[in-house]
Amino acid sequence: MTHPDIPPLEPWLDKLESAKALKKWPLGKLISLFESTLPESVCLRKQIIEHIDSHPQQFPKQAQVLGFTGTPGAGKSSLISELCKQLLEQNPQLSVAVLAVDPSSQVSGGSILGDRTRMHFGKKMDRLFFRSQASNMELGGVTRATFQASRLLRHLFDYIIIETVGIGQSEIDIQFMTDHTFLVMQPLAGDQIQFMKCGIMEIPDSFIVNKCDEEKLARTSYHMLRSSLRQAKLIDLQQQDDYRQAAKDQIFLTSAVKRTGIDELVNHIQQLDTVKSVADCETFYLKKYIEKRYGEFGLSLLANDGAIQKSLLAQDLNYEQKEAYALELILKHIKY
Repeated sequence: MTHPDIPPLEPWLDKLESAKALKKWPLGKLISLFESTLPESVCLRKQIIEHIDSHPQQFPKQAQVLGFTGTPGAGKSSLISELCKQLLEQNPQLSVAVLAVDPSSQVSGGSILGDRTRMHFGKKMDRLFFRSQASNMELGGVTRATFQASRLLRHLFDYIIIETVGIGQSEIDIQFMTDHTFLVMQPLAGDQIQFMKCGIMEIPDSFIVNKCDEEKLARTSYHMLRSSLRQAKLIDLQQQDDYRQAAKDQIFLTSAVKRTGIDELVNHIQQLDTVKSVADCETFYLKKYIEKRYGEFGLSLLANDGAIQKSLLAQDLNYEQKEAYALELILKHIKY
């Protein structure tokens, strides 16, 4: 099997320098490269990541990745739009990248990237980058392309905000990609039993009840959610049952229309300092990729090989190297 001709790296490094200055065209081209699964793209992606890792003084940023997930119609896009505006207005040095995932058609495979139309950022902001992605009918709320794009953006921005496709009760992949996950709900989204039975309720670090345009609705929804969380013991509730103190219990009541509650959410985000290990995220997506291609057979080989398990946790190996080791192991056990 002959190796494909690899395009020269230098033009891509020039694009990387421009992307570091937040120029949007080269940044978009780089993300397209990282999203691609073509062999030549994978080789270039590996070289670019190695260049970044070998020049930490040139790429000192380590973005905090925030995930926003929730059911369709909860107002995630409008909320993120207001959130980005306030983050950038409060800090003139801050830069934010948004990755928004939209569902793909089960019939045609196409996707209407509607999140882009809902996010009204007003005047052109050089410090804000927005990228729509199709779900490609992948389950979990986010995609492999989202994972690959975030690997690049981590080194170029201060915050990465990932908006999942509208989810149901069990799409929880976002927790493996982000440092902090927000579950966005709308008022009166369900009773206590509905809240407690949702698998998605177990993964958020914080909860947002959006569309709280009316105080009565906001207050009722807050008490129902808080009661469910207390009964299910999903989070520690230290404060009194007072909706005006909801933020102290990681519950935020917001309205993108009236722009209420956004300040509290922005302050909370700016105080976050937890950055999870990238190796954990890479391990999750590598196993998901192996499962998709080789099923339980491939996963069992990985689980039973001590050397592979050690390499998955290695900080000095990039994702492409880990993937190559895993595929080499699996191919040894496949008889043609």
